[in-house]
Amino acid sequence: MPIRISTESRLLDAAEELFFTRGIAATPVDAVLARAGVSAATMYRGFPSKEALVAAALARRHDAWLACWDRALDRADGAEGRLLAVFDALDAFRSGPEGARWCAFLGSAAEYADAPPDVADAVRLDTDTLRDRLTTLAVPLAGDAAPELAEQLLLLVTGSLAMRLRDPAAGTEVARRAATRLIPDR
Repeated sequence: MPIRISTESRLLDAAEELFFTRGIAATPVDAVLARAGVSAATMYRGFPSKEALVAAALARRHDAWLACWDRALDRADGAEGRLLAVFDALDAFRSGPEGARWCAFLGSAAEYADAPPDVADAVRLDTDTLRDRLTTLAVPLAGDAAPELAEQLLLLVTGSLAMRLRDPAAGTEVARRAATRLIPDR
């Protein structure tokens, strides 16, 4: 018997809050269960392991991130504005209810020397989505060089997210300025 949608939401809310602020290894399943007000038997009906719960929380977070980025793209003007909208989305996502002190995907990747397949797949999906979207958005500006520009922007995005650990107030301004210097003159 699957778990109720409302129970699943409570579990994922608790998992996101605890895993992505305190750390996955530092957060026992019991803490997630207590925060969600759910029994272990109920959780394990929906998620066969802690790692499956992490992967589900990452998948939900990925969907929320893409929706935020889509909203930033909708507001952007021109090809350059659309490419740089990733930075608007990063700032907007951070200030929203899903925001955290840094990237949940980077944090999850850092916590596992050899990530379980569910978690590794979730992290890879996020990276691949960033790369693919940035490449598509770079084509009008960089043509055949779009994949290289996308890799450079992916590095800036990732570095900007990681800087939040060093400086919790860090925004994306420096990364955005660096990104504009990478865009070829057309």
